[in-house]
Formats: sequence, C-alpha cells, structure tokens
Amino acid sequence: MISPQPAHKEQTSMGTVMSHNAFGMTAEDCLDAVCREVARLESILSRYIPESDVSRINQNAGRNFVEVNPETFNILARSLELSAICDGNFDITIAPLVNLWNIGKNTFTQPPSREIKQVLELVNYRDLILDASSKKVGLSRPRQAIDLGGIGKGYAGDCILEIFRDFGVTSAYSNLGGNVVTLGAKPDGTPWNIGIQHPRLVDSLIGSLAVIDRSIVTSGSYQRFSNDSLGKQFHHIIDPATGYPVESGLVSVTIVSDNSMTADVLSTALFVMGINRGMELLMSFPKTEAILMDSEEKVFVSKGLKGLFQSNKNILYTILE
Repeated sequence: MISPQPAHKEQTSMGTVMSHNAFGMTAEDCLDAVCREVARLESILSRYIPESDVSRINQNAGRNFVEVNPETFNILARSLELSAICDGNFDITIAPLVNLWNIGKNTFTQPPSREIKQVLELVNYRDLILDASSKKVGLSRPRQAIDLGGIGKGYAGDCILEIFRDFGVTSAYSNLGGNVVTLGAKPDGTPWNIGIQHPRLVDSLIGSLAVIDRSIVTSGSYQRFSNDSLGKQFHHIIDPATGYPVESGLVSVTIVSDNSMTADVLSTALFVMGINRGMELLMSFPKTEAILMDSEEKVFVSKGLKGLFQSNKNILYTILE
C-alpha cells in the first residue's frame, strides 16, 4: 500500500534549489539515490567544475580533443541533433556570450556592442566535433565553450524518472527549478497540478496544468534580469543569432512532453523563435504541447492541452487549433 505521506528531500544543484517527492515503501531510499544522481550529473556536466567533462572540453578548445564519459558524449550528440532541428535557435556553444553578459552573476549588464559582435563569432554548434569511435570531443576554435544550461536539467529529469522506476515507485515528482517531472498520478489517482509562474507578477501564476506521467519545462524572462542605465530591462536568454537578449515577442514558454530533455531544449528554442515559427517547429515533436505568453500578456495554449490547462483569474487564453 502506498504511504499517504510522501518522502521529501531538497538539494541545491545545477544552480538551483531542487525538490524531490515520492510515495511508497522505498521512497526514502529512492530520494537518496535521486540526490546522488543529480550530484553525479553536475560533476560531469557543469562548466563551473574544473574537472568536469564539459570544463575539460572548454579548456582544450581549439587545441585538443578530450575523451569524455560515454554518457556525456551521448548528451552532446543529442544536443547537436536538437540544435540542427531547431535551426540553431538552441545552441550549446552559447557560453562565450553568457560569460560576456555575466549571466548568473550580480554584475549582469549589457556589454559594448563591439565586444558582442566579436564574441558572437565564437557561437556555432557546428564547431563542436564528436568522434564516435574514440568518444572524444573537441571545439574547433580557441575561446569557444559549451554550456549545458539549456539541456542539463532536462536530462537530469529523465534520469530521475528512471530512478523512480528502478525503486518500484509509481507516484512521484521532482521540481528542478523551472523543470518539473512527474511519474504516474497522485496516490489517489488524480493528476498532479503544476503551476506555471507568471513572468511579470511575483508569486502569481498564469495557471495550472493537470498532468500524469509528463515533463513540464518553463523558460521565461522572469528568471534572471537586469536593467541598463536607461532603465531598459534585459533578461537572461540570449539569442545565439544576435548576441543580445531575445526579443521574439514572447515572455514565457512552457513545454509539456514525455521527454524532459526535449522539453528543456524546446522551451528555449520556442522562446527564441517566437510564436509562429515556434509552433511550426513544435509540430515536429509528437505528444509535445506548449503554453505561450506574449509581451502583451496574451496566453496561447496548444490544442493537446485543452481541458488540462486551467488559467488563473483575469488570465484569458486562446487555444491554438
């Protein structure tokens, strides 16, 4: 019988506070394993840990190929596949621009346009070379670097679901800071209700989603932002084509999918591409849905979420047929 009370653990990893919850006899041991797995993934995928696979690739950019963990190799290979499918609107070689803008730091400010133009030339996912036979990886040019911030938590979410299953857990969810994964339904059989943060109103929601066995990832301009000397607000999502924060007309993108890693990538790609091109891309991914809010705070919901999305009061939305 499933315990009426969940096991619960929190951890700080991958630049955010994560919350894990599971039900059942093995729930406590399961969440211990989940926390260990997330820490392990951070140790190989974070570019802020000098000994990680990603850091070693970046340190050897333009010089040497680096042998990496087969798992890292597979993540990078899938990243390149998705970058191509998204026509470069998702690009893991964005790191030099992230560094230039000081994203994630208290000094997040707009750099001089000349420097943006120079650094932009370093961003090109095609310059990440993978040798499948040796499992070696290299970047073509010095100063290039990769950043898995747009896919790493998504991959971690998929790994967490596997651990839930390995422990025989049938009801669980994890919140990885903007990324949510759910296994099964609640213990009473009803769907999980996942809130979607309003990008402009603190402690307010656009609405909620009723989901079972789904991954939900949101990218929004609320997460990190700064103001320039003229008071213009810049958010943290950089357009790999321009080198500047995205101005696509969208302020929030939520993706609902069976695969957390895919959802992570698409939330960024659609944010960059805007509603029309983004929804066209979404058609390439079966069983994948979206909730979009534009700069006028109009909300658009893909038809597969009809009946599953409940808007907050005063929020009107349109179903995209």
